[in-house]
Amino acid sequence: MRRQDVSGLKLGTKLKGSHAKVVEEIGLAIVSGEFPVGETLPRDPLLERRFDVSRSVLREAMKTLSAKGLIIAKSRVGTRVTDKCHWDLLDEDVLRWHFEAGVTAEFINHLYDVRLLLEPAAAAAAVKHATAEDCAALRQYALLLDAPVSFDEQVEADLRFHILLTLLGGNIFLDSMIGFIKAALEGALMISLAPVLSDCRHNIVAAHLAIVEALEAGDAEAARAATHAVVEGGRSTALAGILRQPAAK
Repeated sequence: MRRQDVSGLKLGTKLKGSHAKVVEEIGLAIVSGEFPVGETLPRDPLLERRFDVSRSVLREAMKTLSAKGLIIAKSRVGTRVTDKCHWDLLDEDVLRWHFEAGVTAEFINHLYDVRLLLEPAAAAAAVKHATAEDCAALRQYALLLDAPVSFDEQVEADLRFHILLTLLGGNIFLDSMIGFIKAALEGALMISLAPVLSDCRHNIVAAHLAIVEALEAGDAEAARAATHAVVEGGRSTALAGILRQPAAK
């Protein structure tokens, strides 16, 4: 994703074609426990009928799921669901499936611990690269968090803010984490009810603007600290959302 692509970032994932739909349904079934760890998946003919796809489409979907660490195929045994330690939680789809299946407070805390390792460092690095135009875009996204727009538009603005901030860090390894950051933000925000956010939107805007001001001042440590505060605030909001939902499966 390039900087100029951030403004078009939208919520959700659009599935295109039979391959994507098979990957989506089987992947979600595995993460949700419909196909438990260690279980052998139904044979190919059964899956072909279930999803109404050809053998070639099914095999390509299985290759994709294998690359995500969810399954392993063995001759004369079949395709088995792998242990969770092999699942690629940094993969955007795998992380999104966890949110759709239902996550726990422990999962949220682990997720935000990783965000704290990545995003403050990206913000500190962004001080060297952010232009006046970049800061103006970040400021616009921050102000939308308390604007009279829909909840989805506010979530999209938050996504754009954090992804642009990460891209401004100029680190190719962090750039490769954009899908993870998007899924983490989107999932956490969507489990948080809009009324919960409405009580603290002004503070959320101020916290995001503190990052922009640090970039404009060229203060890397202030940018790091401000981003740390924003991520921790997001953790609190996500955990509050967990408390308002039924227990995860």
